[in-house]
Amino acid sequence: MIPLKDNIPTDRTAIVTIALIVINVLVYFVLQRGGVFSAPPDGLVVNWGVIPYELWNYGDHCRLAGSQLACGAQPSSGEPPTWVTPFSSMFMHGSVLHLAGNMLFLWIFGNNVEDSMGRLKFIVFYLLGGFAAIAAQVAMDPNDPAPMIGASGAVAGVLGAYAVLYPRARVVTLIFIVIIFTVIELPAFIMLGLWFGQQILLGSLELTGPEGGGGGVAYFAHIGGFALGAALIRLFATNVKPVPERIPNPA
Repeated sequence: MIPLKDNIPTDRTAIVTIALIVINVLVYFVLQRGGVFSAPPDGLVVNWGVIPYELWNYGDHCRLAGSQLACGAQPSSGEPPTWVTPFSSMFMHGSVLHLAGNMLFLWIFGNNVEDSMGRLKFIVFYLLGGFAAIAAQVAMDPNDPAPMIGASGAVAGVLGAYAVLYPRARVVTLIFIVIIFTVIELPAFIMLGLWFGQQILLGSLELTGPEGGGGGVAYFAHIGGFALGAALIRLFATNVKPVPERIPNPA
C-alpha cells in the first residue's frame, strides 16, 4: 500500500517536515554518496549506522573486515562515538527506494502531525520516535552486529500519532495485488492498521525463524516507533482538526 494524499488541511506550511525530507535527501546523495541505481558504500553504513551490539556492549565497536563484520574492537580515530549513531542513523538510507518510501510517508502524514503540535515540539516528537524504534530493535537482539539505518522508525512514530489523531481521515491509497493495482480511498485507521499489522506479522515471523521473516528490515523498530507515537501524541498535540467527509476534488 502506498499513500498518495489525505483530506486533513493544515494551517501553515510544514517547515520541519520539509526540512527533514531535504536533510534526508542530502545525506543520502551527498554525504552517503548513494545513487539512484547504486547503494552507499558499506563502510559509511557500518560507521554511522546504529549497531545494537555497540549500544549493548558500549565501548566495543564493529567494523568491516573484508566483506564481514567483526565486533569487539576498540574505536579508531575515523569512527564516530557510539552515542552519535542513534542520531546519524535516522538520516541515512540503504537505497533510493528506501529513501523515497520513507519520505513519502513522512510527507503525507508528517505535515498534519507537525501542524497539531507546532514545529519545535514536532522535532522532539520525531526524534523520540526514532529513539524508541532503536530501543525496541535493540531489545529484541542486543548483540546483533548488523547496522540499522533509515528514518522509518521515526516516521513510524508519526504514523502512530496520525492514527490516534485522525483515525477517520480519508487516505487515497495505491493498492498492489499481484500484478494488478488500483487506487482507493481508505480510512486512516484501516490503512495504518493494516500497515502496523504487517509489521507485527513479519516481525513475528522473524522471531520464529530468521529465514521466514525479515529480509534485513527492522520490523520491531517500526513497532516501537509506532507504539510510542500513539502513546505520546495526546501529550504533544494542541491543534487537532475536524475531519472532512471526503477528499475534495481539485478545482
